[in-house]
Amino acid sequence: MKFLRLLVLLLVIPAYAQQGGMWIPSLLKGMNEKEMKSLGMKMSASDIYDVNHSSLKDAVPQFNGGCTSEVISPNGLLLTNHHCGYGEIQAHSTVEHDYLTDGFWAMTLEDELPNPDLEVTFIVKIEDVTTQVLDGTSTITNEEAKQKKIQENIANVTKNSPKESWQENRVRTFYEGNQYMLFVVESYTDVRLVGAPPSSIGKFGSDTDNWVWPRHTGDFSMFRIYADKNNRPAAYSKDNVPYKPKHYFPVSIGGIQEDDFTLVFGYPGRTTEYLPSVAVEQILSSLNPAKIEIRDEALKVTDSFMRRDPAIKIQYAAKYARIANYWKKWIGESQGLEKTNAVAAKKAYEKNFIQQANKTGKQNEYGNLFNDFEAKYNEIAPYALSRDYFLEVVLRNTELLTVGFRLYQLEQVYNMRGEQSFNDRKGNTLAALEGTYKDFNKNVDEKVFEKLIELYATKSPKQFLPSGLINADYKLLTKNIYGESKLTSYDGVKELLSGDAKEVMEKLNNDKGFQLVKAISDSFIANVNPKYEQINLEIEALQRTYMKGILELSPKDARIFPDANSTLRVTYGKVKGYSPRDAVYYEPVTYLDGVMEKYVPGDYEFDVPQKLIELYNKKDFGQYGENGKMPVCFIGTNHTTGGNSGSPAIDAKGNLIGLNFDRVWEGTMSDIYYDPSICRNIMVDMRYVLFIIDKYAGCTRLIDEMEIVNKRKK
Repeated sequence: MKFLRLLVLLLVIPAYAQQGGMWIPSLLKGMNEKEMKSLGMKMSASDIYDVNHSSLKDAVPQFNGGCTSEVISPNGLLLTNHHCGYGEIQAHSTVEHDYLTDGFWAMTLEDELPNPDLEVTFIVKIEDVTTQVLDGTSTITNEEAKQKKIQENIANVTKNSPKESWQENRVRTFYEGNQYMLFVVESYTDVRLVGAPPSSIGKFGSDTDNWVWPRHTGDFSMFRIYADKNNRPAAYSKDNVPYKPKHYFPVSIGGIQEDDFTLVFGYPGRTTEYLPSVAVEQILSSLNPAKIEIRDEALKVTDSFMRRDPAIKIQYAAKYARIANYWKKWIGESQGLEKTNAVAAKKAYEKNFIQQANKTGKQNEYGNLFNDFEAKYNEIAPYALSRDYFLEVVLRNTELLTVGFRLYQLEQVYNMRGEQSFNDRKGNTLAALEGTYKDFNKNVDEKVFEKLIELYATKSPKQFLPSGLINADYKLLTKNIYGESKLTSYDGVKELLSGDAKEVMEKLNNDKGFQLVKAISDSFIANVNPKYEQINLEIEALQRTYMKGILELSPKDARIFPDANSTLRVTYGKVKGYSPRDAVYYEPVTYLDGVMEKYVPGDYEFDVPQKLIELYNKKDFGQYGENGKMPVCFIGTNHTTGGNSGSPAIDAKGNLIGLNFDRVWEGTMSDIYYDPSICRNIMVDMRYVLFIIDKYAGCTRLIDEMEIVNKRKK
């Protein structure tokens, strides 16, 4: 299709014209293949994606819906990031057996640990189904009616497209609804923990170094996929056997150099590269500052407790990391957008877009587009801000409120569907909340609540607040709720939910914590969400028109890539340093020397295991060192985002050279505006991964089952 010609970005610096972008792997033949080869790639597009023969895509499953992983042995050995496997490592940890602190290594197959609810998903086939999905929509002018018809068509395509019984069809939209693709997938649910370094390696630098270069983090963990005797997906069973992949990555220890070709394969979550300038202005001036402030307060409270109590540190480790991740990302994103003057660049593009529309006689279709954007973003502003406060305070960062909202939803089920549906949902809710309270501490949450409820009441748009929150005594409110509400413990919630529906409703509505959640949620659902959804639907229609215009009005050789949407993508570039500011240049590779330079004994972010210190002092790096040094991480120009965590970094011949895990802070704005001069992805060097497995952990059985290539002569 015309719009599948490929682009780095709307505004692109010619010197970097062959880097950036997130490409659909089934559509690489042609321009992309030529560009990759011009950068040094030795493979063909068919080596990367092929339906009828094994290819790289067969070794790159999505990991648990939010990360990427790769198969690195003929026995289903799986590699992903330490932070992607963090929840599983935490779940197996206790104070007595603290795998977060000490690491975990299964020395035999029998030692590998099962993980309920963990799955990995492979892409079998990708097919364009745009014609089927848009069938019958061209004459529909009402946006809600059009979307309803599209959803009906998607359901029909999903149901009737061919697949095997153990596979699943999924349809995803691209180019803001101008294209639709069908993905045939298969998911494996018996995935066992094999190995993880201690957090002092896998999370070295923790939140201080997060999104920062130079980086010295061995951010990896290892799992294994198990299948039934036919190599098909199956629930956990002792009879299952290691999965036999269609393809697995050979692991290169030949090393990397600046300007080497790199290809990153993975499932980037979400980008919004084609937002109009008015939307970026709103993010910079209103939405990001509010979210940053909320998480800043939550993190300060949680950190103070984690530093004092080892049990709380284990309980809150994964939650803290999750909250801190996007807090720091938003800070870097805002700074990057300002540094690169992204708003002005987008305004310049928009001016050129209108000139092109006028030149080609498209004034009626596109001439008023940016005035419409301006009006709609101004209209949605208070609703968008109120929505972010609700999401951040109620649903993401205050656990009592989050639990309360789940019970609020339970009440809605009862009111709308009756007692039978309520009873069905009640059991599922109780089961889910048991895990929540396992990692809940009343004292921590109380202090978080006290800080965040005041922010919510004083800084979110007041016209949408329940009256009880305006000018309240927030310390007294906190004391009353955490002193009296049953929501502060799992036993309390079980007590609230015991009895028939009427009894439960009466008890819930007499609980102070639930009363507050209900007042906030009623106001949000009645006054904020409907209007937000209505305006947002209108903005989405404008965005679809804008995207259509970009595709129509761009030159024939324009390289227009679809925004990320958690589907399988390829991004290619080079190993490359960068200059973040005047008179500063960052080299593209870090070494174990840097770990020792940052070492702070006993510090939970920068402590170093004694054995690693001994290996360093002896320079005992085995076959993995280079010129007497141990490489740790490197950076490249690959265009990545959340979801690319755990993605394989692949060399020109298809060998695994690194494991993607982060981006540099100055370039986190790449989700909105990719600037190849400062946007860099961060990868663990596979030599460091193998060094830790082999020399540090002594788990040589894992080394033995990999195919190690490009070994250097001693």
